[in-house]
Amino acid sequence: MSTSKIALLSVLGLLLLFFFNGCSTYNSMVDKEENGVKKSWQQVEVQYQARMDKTKNLFEIVMANADYEKSTLKDIVEARANATRITVNIDDMSQENLDKFQKAQDQFGKSLGRLLAVSENYPDLKASEAFIGFQAQYEGMENRIAKARTDFNDVVGDYNSYIRRFPKNIWAGMFGFDKKAYFQAQEGAEVAPDIKSMRE
Repeated sequence: MSTSKIALLSVLGLLLLFFFNGCSTYNSMVDKEENGVKKSWQQVEVQYQARMDKTKNLFEIVMANADYEKSTLKDIVEARANATRITVNIDDMSQENLDKFQKAQDQFGKSLGRLLAVSENYPDLKASEAFIGFQAQYEGMENRIAKARTDFNDVVGDYNSYIRRFPKNIWAGMFGFDKKAYFQAQEGAEVAPDIKSMRE
């Protein structure tokens, strides 16, 4: 066999190896994005939607009681409306877009927390069976949201590190796989809330 044929076969072999490596890497990236990041994001949305759905009833519960904190309820209604308006497209998950979503959701969560804190000042509301039921569900809702966010960050971390490793980063750039954003700690999360000031 001549040297030119050996060189040609070697080049063809390298090209085939390059092609199959590219196909395998592409399929792995698609799998991590579709079955990892997108599926995990859907769970985050499900938990936030569950909180939105349950708080619809909360407004009725609070308004059914003669004494209630009107400004607090107004804040919750506005925060809920803002939170439902802001959505994140998983294909355009920049840190800026995720931060806007998180800020709206955090504001809604703070408003709910304030209502639960001021309920101590309103015996009729505090004694309402429906309100007591909501309080019991509230902690579970927040825990499920926190878990979904943590799971999402874990999946995003796996995806981001996968597409940034050499030589996969070359394929990721060629095929348009970009880093996904993480949930960040809420601003001021390191400071314990002052329940007393929330009740005033």
